Amino acid sequence: MSDLLEIAGISTGYGDIQALWDVSISVAPGRATVVLGPNGAGKTTALSATMGLLPLWAGRIRWRGKDISGVPPYHRIKQGLALVQEGKRVFKKRTIEENLLIAAYTTVRGRRETRRRIEEQYARFPVLGDRRHKPAATLSGGEQQMLAIAQALIPNPSILILDEPTAGLAPVIVKQLFEAIAALKAEGRGILLVEQVVHQTLQLADDVIVLNVGHVVHRARASEITDASVIEEVYFGARPVTQA
Repeated sequence: MSDLLEIAGISTGYGDIQALWDVSISVAPGRATVVLGPNGAGKTTALSATMGLLPLWAGRIRWRGKDISGVPPYHRIKQGLALVQEGKRVFKKRTIEENLLIAAYTTVRGRRETRRRIEEQYARFPVLGDRRHKPAATLSGGEQQMLAIAQALIPNPSILILDEPTAGLAPVIVKQLFEAIAALKAEGRGILLVEQVVHQTLQLADDVIVLNVGHVVHRARASEITDASVIEEVYFGARPVTQA
């Protein structure tokens, strides 16, 4: 199966500070590529560069084989990429329905299609439908994360990129979110996931990449990893790394 998204040897950073060196990641339809690594490894930087939120210093981003390295973020969304940033970024003073309408405003044509897509997300996350006219601020942290994912899904992306969606959430909500992400993968969407919850992430993953200090230090098929401690050892340097 050919890759939809190819992140090919990218390097980037902030100002004069380099944060990534020659990082390559690919994502195929119906597969989950997960990026693991300690804090400060460059995971969020890689996702930001993928969406065009950071300029590349080197390398290329290809979408369906076409170079989109210079394409602005909103065009990447229209082409089928969506990013759920860390931190439950929703409009808290707006109702749940208004949050979803905002997500549809520039990406969905027609009231009927907009309604259909919003109802699709209410079916996916029933708690949102039940409270559609309530401000997003009334939702729990986990429910706000569901809303953030629902917003990202309104344009019907082929690949969903998630930056630590379970950070700071209760175990029962973590389980629900992983189930929702697994369902999206089963629908045929590609998933690019940054996470810290190693064991549950490996159960979802097809391909695993570990970043540390801006470098890819380990790359494997999830099926090849029989013990999550292998990845944890790579995190902390107790095991020799496999350079990609």
